[in-house]
Amino acid sequence: MDHASIASAYDALAERWTDAAFDPSNGLRLHAQALSFLEAAKGRALSVGCGCNTRFNPLLRERGLRLEGIDISARMLALARQADPDVVLYHADVCAWRPPHAYRFISAWDSIWHIRLDRQRPLMLKLMRALEPGGVFLFSAGGLDEPSEHTDAAMGPEVYYGTLGIPGLLGVVREAGCMLRHLEFDQLPEKHLCIVVQRPACGIG
Repeated sequence: MDHASIASAYDALAERWTDAAFDPSNGLRLHAQALSFLEAAKGRALSVGCGCNTRFNPLLRERGLRLEGIDISARMLALARQADPDVVLYHADVCAWRPPHAYRFISAWDSIWHIRLDRQRPLMLKLMRALEPGGVFLFSAGGLDEPSEHTDAAMGPEVYYGTLGIPGLLGVVREAGCMLRHLEFDQLPEKHLCIVVQRPACGIG
């Protein structure tokens, strides 16, 4: 699937993240844990594939972070703008997008796996290199032992999923010169993997 197809699918699905069936605590604990690695949190935070649910925003603002988000779905961004108009939002394909700043904190929660597998590594490198020294990157991925990709229509529209696999993901972290801070299967028995990495305050990276 190309990115236009992903955008169309999430335009159609956007309201699912605003209804009562969605768990508002999803990902909050992991975001709080990732933020705990920041010695000083003031600066900019970027949400990659930010979607329309703004549940992470209060937690980030409590740490003094100025919020930005990027998403390929115009409908998602329209709902996000209504819910929290103070966030700077970018409607773009994150693979082609150039980060306009360095970021203190970057989150890619349940978003990178919709990027075609051959584009995930360069995207992750770009995001980790957009961190300020000492900055933290939190992302989720499919926690498999090897690369895998498939499409799934469980939510209605067909959606692409891909993962580099745990060895591949950790290899990208090493290549970017970042340090692994936390790795957790947070939704067992589902193979939903959360990884927190940090750019060194000085030296490599």
